[in-house]
Amino acid sequence: MRRARMASRSRTRSRLVTAGIALALLASLPACAESQRDSAAGEGGTFTFGAAGAPDLFDPFYASDGETFRVTRQIMEGLVGFKPGTAEVEPELAESWEHSPDGKTWTFHLRQGVKFHDGTDFNADAVCKNFERWYHQEGAGQNPALAYYWIENFGGFADGKAPSLYESCSAPDPATAVIRLTRPTSKFPDLLGLSSFSIQSPTAMEKYGADEVRAQGDSFVFSEYAREHPTGTGPFRFVSYDEGNGTIRLARNEEYWGEKAKVGELVFRIIPDETVRKQELQAGSIDGYDYPSPSDLQALRDAGYNVQIREPFNIMYLGITQKNNPALRDLRVRKAIAHAIDRENLVKANMPDGAEVATQFYPDTVDGYAPDVEKYPHDPQKAKQLLAEAGASGLTVKFYWPTDVTRPYMPNPQEIFNAIAEDLREVGINVEPVSKPWNGGYIDDVDNARADLFLLGWTGDYNTPDNFIGTFFGTPENRFYTAASPWGEQLAAELRAADSEPDEAKRNRMYQEINRKLLSEYLPAIPLTHSPPAIVTSPEVQGLQPSPLTAEEFATVTVQR
Repeated sequence: MRRARMASRSRTRSRLVTAGIALALLASLPACAESQRDSAAGEGGTFTFGAAGAPDLFDPFYASDGETFRVTRQIMEGLVGFKPGTAEVEPELAESWEHSPDGKTWTFHLRQGVKFHDGTDFNADAVCKNFERWYHQEGAGQNPALAYYWIENFGGFADGKAPSLYESCSAPDPATAVIRLTRPTSKFPDLLGLSSFSIQSPTAMEKYGADEVRAQGDSFVFSEYAREHPTGTGPFRFVSYDEGNGTIRLARNEEYWGEKAKVGELVFRIIPDETVRKQELQAGSIDGYDYPSPSDLQALRDAGYNVQIREPFNIMYLGITQKNNPALRDLRVRKAIAHAIDRENLVKANMPDGAEVATQFYPDTVDGYAPDVEKYPHDPQKAKQLLAEAGASGLTVKFYWPTDVTRPYMPNPQEIFNAIAEDLREVGINVEPVSKPWNGGYIDDVDNARADLFLLGWTGDYNTPDNFIGTFFGTPENRFYTAASPWGEQLAAELRAADSEPDEAKRNRMYQEINRKLLSEYLPAIPLTHSPPAIVTSPEVQGLQPSPLTAEEFATVTVQR
């Protein structure tokens, strides 16, 4: 979340650091701020970005939140990356690759002459040490709150307690890394573009105890490496994190293997409140920020700011938990809820320009999209009829919505909740509202099946069906608790089979059939909208390429003062 990413996919954990909102409200004097940061940056000046929250830490393997990845993406690189402005995989630290006919052996041909920020050589041995580090996690390192992306994409660890997609890594020569999988998967090699699988310096990880993570109550204590010494091959290197002032500083990597960053210094100021981020941009103390309110976009354009709209590569859905409320296990009730929601009006009244009604759980640019799925037009009478047939007239549901958060797919959770709740009440469904902070109980309650209905979504990490519907429904013990349905294991098995199918044409047909069944026979949730999130910068900023994955890289940015 990917996400978000989290991205919506964030698991509950205590933050490594929390930026005080009061600190975010302290506006710097613009002229002094610009003078200080440009003099500190040297050639190229400084680009200062208003981050929406504090990162969890600076070791992306243990992260699942977008604000961590926003920083580490500038410092580290993977074997593959994504072509700017798209979700299309392209070479990064690997120049090329090929796979065996059975799809289980992948050979990566690596860039030569690349060094990590600490001077360590990047080579096949370094690649394998990263893979082996991930696979051999122990103790707290296997906690789903930390190893979220490994578990979601690779499965189990070396202890064999759960099956793993990963089998081995070998280095026949310094420029060649061979990754062996236990089965073919549609996710490879795309998943290696995830920030969690960035290749980090084995020397720095060993020196600063990267794997020295431990649980402490409900939180985690991270290593010196994760807090102070993240080391990659990217265009920026880590300098410092001033927790008290909520400021992260990176500097240009002068030894970068590719085109060097345009600015000498990259600064992230942590400003949780979206209105304050806008005020800081207007005051000149930051050069850009993410997720401006849709209601502000035209005013920002009129004032001369660069407002760039990403291609929508996300989904917002109404989740339905089937564990605690027996009525929600009845397909007729779930279909009634779908017919009750006026999604056309939801898009017009509550979403930014360019948003679309979603008819399935990922955009039509992803393979396996089925144009002939069952649709659910707004039809209150049909909803009432279905509820009556199911004996669920007067149904009461606990409907959760998150506070203190803005997601790419969910720009104003309270307004969206209000609109849907009113639609549900119109057909006789009694709504018990429950609102909690995103990282203060909301995600925890959703993951533990305490919500009957909930608002959530996903920004794609890469362009495969499994990254969307496999993530949502790939196991029966998911946040929708499809284990309570007779088809929960069947759906999970269908998703595993499709992901493992090596023939692309056949795999696409399998995903199309799954999408049809998801909307007609299963309906574990209700797709609502695809939304194009915006990013805004000052008129002096040029060269920012918006990413549909919300995975911008800032090395191309220039700031003309």
